[in-house]
Amino acid sequence: MIFRQAEAEIKELFGQFPAVGILGPRQIGKTTLALQIAGSISPEPIYLDLESPTDLAKLTEPELYFAEHSDRVIILDEIQRVPELFAPLRSIIDKRKRKGQKSGQFIILGSASLDLLKQSSESLAGRIAYKTLSGLKPTELESDNNNKLWLRGGFPDSYLAKDDISSFNWRQNFITTYLERDIPQLGVNIPAFTLHRFWTMLAHTQGGILNSSTLAKGLGNSVPTINRYLDLLHDLFLIRKLQPWASNVGKRLVKSPKVYIRDSGLTHALLRIKDMEELWGNPVVGGSWEGFIVEMLIADLPSWASPYFYRTSAGAEIDLLIDAGNKKRIAIEIKRSMTPSVTKGFTIGCDDVKATHRYFVYPGYERFPLSKEVTAIPLREMMEELSLILKGR
Repeated sequence: MIFRQAEAEIKELFGQFPAVGILGPRQIGKTTLALQIAGSISPEPIYLDLESPTDLAKLTEPELYFAEHSDRVIILDEIQRVPELFAPLRSIIDKRKRKGQKSGQFIILGSASLDLLKQSSESLAGRIAYKTLSGLKPTELESDNNNKLWLRGGFPDSYLAKDDISSFNWRQNFITTYLERDIPQLGVNIPAFTLHRFWTMLAHTQGGILNSSTLAKGLGNSVPTINRYLDLLHDLFLIRKLQPWASNVGKRLVKSPKVYIRDSGLTHALLRIKDMEELWGNPVVGGSWEGFIVEMLIADLPSWASPYFYRTSAGAEIDLLIDAGNKKRIAIEIKRSMTPSVTKGFTIGCDDVKATHRYFVYPGYERFPLSKEVTAIPLREMMEELSLILKGR
């Protein structure tokens, strides 16, 4: 069993709030993690799968059911399937709070983001804390085999498959199920073929600057339609839009976001890349590596730390810039090269934004200085270093 680092944070939140929501794409490990947490709670929590007709029938009168089990923690899985539950949830949480049960009432699991849920549900603001569960990370794995995690991605079933082909087949089936079943169940009426083609277009341009007009032309749709597709995939935790850093630095800045498919394994499955040999020879290899590192570094950033990229028309560029407040800015260059070197564009970019920490993440295993201000560093060590910086050490 893989210990998920998010478990400790979720337990802490559960001791502070009446409800905790664990969000993330399907199959990322939300249910497994919730049940692991449930194992430490007494009396044993009640688990309800809202995709199960039997469990769903129990909630025909939700307030009666919740009142009947007022002494038990209740886990509600796939909450986006029944958004009308939010109104009675708010009521029952408030009733329990008045009786002295201030925290630890519900664990809510969802495969759609708050932006998607809020279209059809009442807010539980002040009553719930949310945690987004990312894919597996190097710091959660005993093996330091980043190539395996990069190729297969962070979905546990994909990473743990017996071989690369089994992993590839799992991801192909995941994509098909999402397009043909999960998305239509949310009431979204987009042909599966069209969305698959769009998703694949994003894979080909992994980490590229968003150009909605080019995507619209390639897909034969309007720009508003393309933006609607992007918002949908973003709300399902399938893509990340990394915003450009903007401040009054007197430069002509790139103003459109970069778009990444969040899971590198899905990027490879969409491009039909089955093993490392095929990945090495694919033009997307550089963008895929960059996207993999970006996701590993920002997936669990605290809410007060904001990730950006920085690019000017003159060529200054920072792949990942983390603004941690108090004038603390962490600039990170990402290149898949065993002979890293500091570029002029990175140096200028760091000077522009007044970076306080400067790193070059590369695929090696040793840390060493590239210059007086820039350190070459492996991924796992960068993750640990970033955590220490953000803690103020």
